[in-house]
Amino acid sequence: MKKIEAINDFVVKFANVNGSGSASANELFARSILRMGIPVSPRNIFPSNIQGLPTWYEVRVNESGYQGRRGGVDLMIAMNPQTWDQDLKEVEPGGYMFYDNSKPLPKSKFREDVNALGVPLTEICNATYSDPRQRQLFKNIIYVGALSALLEIDPSEIERLFSEQYKGKEALLQPNIKALRLGRDYAMKNLTCPLGIRVRRASNVGNKIFVDGNSATALGAIYGGATVCAWYPITPSSSLAEAFIGQCQKHRVDPATGKHRYAIIQGEDELASVGIAIGAGWNGARAFTCTSGPGISLMAEFIGLAYFAEIPVVIVDVQRGGPATGMPTRTQQSDVLACAYASHGDTKHVLLFPEDPGECFEFAAYAFDLADRLQTPVFVMSDLDIGMNTRLTNPLQWDDTRLYDRGKVMGYAELEAGKDFGRYLDVDGDGIPYRTYPGTHPARGAYFTRGTTKDRYARYSEAGPDYVDNMQRLLRKLETAKNLVPKPVLYPADKPARFGAIFYGSTSPAMQEALDVLGSRGIHINALRVRGFPFQEEIADFVAAHPWVFVVEQNRDAQLKTLLVNEARVNASRLIPVLHYDGTPITARFITDQIAQHAGARTVVPLKKVGA
Repeated sequence: MKKIEAINDFVVKFANVNGSGSASANELFARSILRMGIPVSPRNIFPSNIQGLPTWYEVRVNESGYQGRRGGVDLMIAMNPQTWDQDLKEVEPGGYMFYDNSKPLPKSKFREDVNALGVPLTEICNATYSDPRQRQLFKNIIYVGALSALLEIDPSEIERLFSEQYKGKEALLQPNIKALRLGRDYAMKNLTCPLGIRVRRASNVGNKIFVDGNSATALGAIYGGATVCAWYPITPSSSLAEAFIGQCQKHRVDPATGKHRYAIIQGEDELASVGIAIGAGWNGARAFTCTSGPGISLMAEFIGLAYFAEIPVVIVDVQRGGPATGMPTRTQQSDVLACAYASHGDTKHVLLFPEDPGECFEFAAYAFDLADRLQTPVFVMSDLDIGMNTRLTNPLQWDDTRLYDRGKVMGYAELEAGKDFGRYLDVDGDGIPYRTYPGTHPARGAYFTRGTTKDRYARYSEAGPDYVDNMQRLLRKLETAKNLVPKPVLYPADKPARFGAIFYGSTSPAMQEALDVLGSRGIHINALRVRGFPFQEEIADFVAAHPWVFVVEQNRDAQLKTLLVNEARVNASRLIPVLHYDGTPITARFITDQIAQHAGARTVVPLKKVGA
């Protein structure tokens, strides 16, 4: 039988039952390979119930550093009988199916082109442990031990991870090492080790760090000057608020007095949470809330207030599948339009699209400068794939000389000198008025903050010209924002390219690999990664330079494509949507197949090289 042969380049997928304690063992597997200097990219695909339903943990091992999902599985660790048939279908021809053969399975349950690897895990556990819970938990460690032999993972790396994990709990160390060796010894004696796929020590990790997007975003908020977080628990954003709490306890406590220099409030719901954050922003604090799609829907009224009253606030949207409750533990780029136009009436909001934890840190910090500078809500558009999965990224960088941009704030001296203050008065044509902090001056600089219409001096007015004047100024502010949001990143093809592609956010890792694969097949693509909204002119110019442009995104309705047509004034007939929305992170194989299929059907036109 054919066997897949690969060193440091394969996909392993664990099929488990939720609540079985497998998550820590699977992460141990991924981290042990990382410790051998080989880049890995794990993704946890889990259900929204507490236990009992299927869960999967996919590990991409790739020495070249590709971190997106490839598509297909080379080694399936089949620990859930309920999903056996489904899991078997995912295995590549010549791949491997690792399973518990304590009870024999009929021949019909296997594929002739898949190599079966049976280990009697239950039998080993029953013979070794009497406690049912221990049997379950140590079964996971035993299969990691067997995999260490099959894939040539250095067991000392796993044992070192145990030592770190159980530091201060040494009583747990030896039982885990024993279970690891039980599995490894069985595989060495009874199976052909190593497999055709295996790891070899490398040095391709360098100084990169292994962090999830929610933790990086929380740290970015700290460095961005945030002192207030108001939130309501919702998957997949809750761990962001929890990480911020931990960071505040380290960095927002006065060492001399022990006083907390932060406020973290769990509101009674999402509307209250964003209202608290907006109130703090009005008072001059740097404040944010974190949520997901259903929370954005509930926050809409207050988001409109912050937009119209021009109050800075940062909203981190860790997107998930929808609509309604949708798929709470699955990923999508499903809130682009909801956030761009959040609230009723004529509203447009600033959006930032980070591609990885590194940009989550960078964009979270920058969002507070943008919110203050523009006096408006700013959305950081993360998602579950970035937020909850650990990823290799460059070390987080911060310039200690960097000063916060507080925007146009009129202080006591200017007010005392009699400078004209109109809260909604545009003095220099950029659409951004001056504001004051409460209590700045005892007699000057006060104004009414209202959600109803007003004139340039914040006086209540329902006069049509006043309303139009205000709304036109808000559009000028949006034009100013175009020069402040991160510019798109161009990835020119190595050779003249007929096609362009636009992508954003968590699609990036798979897209980078897809571009390389397509190029190797002679399909050359100029690609542009969008990093912010409102859109800059570079995006319209990019579309105009190509007869056809693929817009790759993870939602059903081509939301970025719609926004491009609405706001970048591009020719809709040039845009070809490539849409992935089953709740799992997009794969390089999906992008490659979709683009290759469309590219082959298009008429030949003169080629262009962008960025030469």
